[in-house]
Amino acid sequence: METPMTERAKTFLLCHGAWSGGWAWTKMHPLMAQAGHRLIAPTYTGLGERSHLANPAIDLETHIQDILNVITFEDLGDIVLLGHSYGGMVATGVADRARERVKQLIYLDAFVPRDGQSLFDLNEAGREPMRKAAAAGDGYRIPPNPPPPDTPQADLDWLNARRVNMPLKCFETKLKLQHGEPAMPRSYIYCKRIPPGDVFGQFARRTNSEEGWRYFELDASHAPNVTLPEALMGVLREIVA
Repeated sequence: METPMTERAKTFLLCHGAWSGGWAWTKMHPLMAQAGHRLIAPTYTGLGERSHLANPAIDLETHIQDILNVITFEDLGDIVLLGHSYGGMVATGVADRARERVKQLIYLDAFVPRDGQSLFDLNEAGREPMRKAAAAGDGYRIPPNPPPPDTPQADLDWLNARRVNMPLKCFETKLKLQHGEPAMPRSYIYCKRIPPGDVFGQFARRTNSEEGWRYFELDASHAPNVTLPEALMGVLREIVA
């Protein structure tokens, strides 16, 4: 794939999904580099290679601060902030508190909270089952949801060996915005291969009708960074072109 001369290099900063980590975006790094872009994919406290730091106090605020610290210590600017799934909760908080650093905000099949909302407020059906699952385990973490059913076996093996339990408080914490709705350009990518009880359709409908959004659809299941990385890269390039 040739990189158009007009395509300017961008810095993508990832806010990954639940149970996951920066590692889950391994397939995207060469595609980003090929397009002339840079992908920074940190992992939240208590997950992935930082799972040894898991503790009952970890919540949404912890993960927002994780990403804010990456911005500060890497001295990042003109950021394309990319939130996937639960990462939409994190990205919304980061964009609010680092408004001068974030150039645009992209939600990939992600939660789009308003001020004062938690993930469970946006996924009421998951609240009690996940609390019961945490109570049946160590009391503060939720076992992983299964990957999408169209995930190839080799990818399933790779994912299942690395996904870890998710701190329950991350889903219970209500987002606190300091500046109201994010003001930078925002895009939403809706993955159309939906499971029963799809929780992201509400955000697709909202972002496809509200002012201030660009809306895109991708013929993929919930984790195209794993199952359809080239197609995902194509949409991301279109958004930032």
